[in-house]
Amino acid sequence: MSTLIEELKVKIIDILNLQDVSPENFDENAQLVGGPLGIDSIDVLEMVVMVEKDYGVIINSQEVGEKVFYSLTSLAGYIEKGKSGSAS
Repeated sequence: MSTLIEELKVKIIDILNLQDVSPENFDENAQLVGGPLGIDSIDVLEMVVMVEKDYGVIINSQEVGEKVFYSLTSLAGYIEKGKSGSAS
């Protein structure tokens, strides 16, 4: 999962244009939405599109999304489960 986390760091920095953040200082356990990165609901929509397009994993409700996007670690875990067919 560490490879996936590193990949997600790069993708999130890129799609959200986080110019002051590098993969090395992106804390994978920090709160994503409303946390130190300043990620808001519009940014979450962009991340949902990326996850669904790049990984084929569907995030089908706000409740699921809130859990999934809590941290980078929770996002990577959800993607891993989705790839194995057990995400919910």
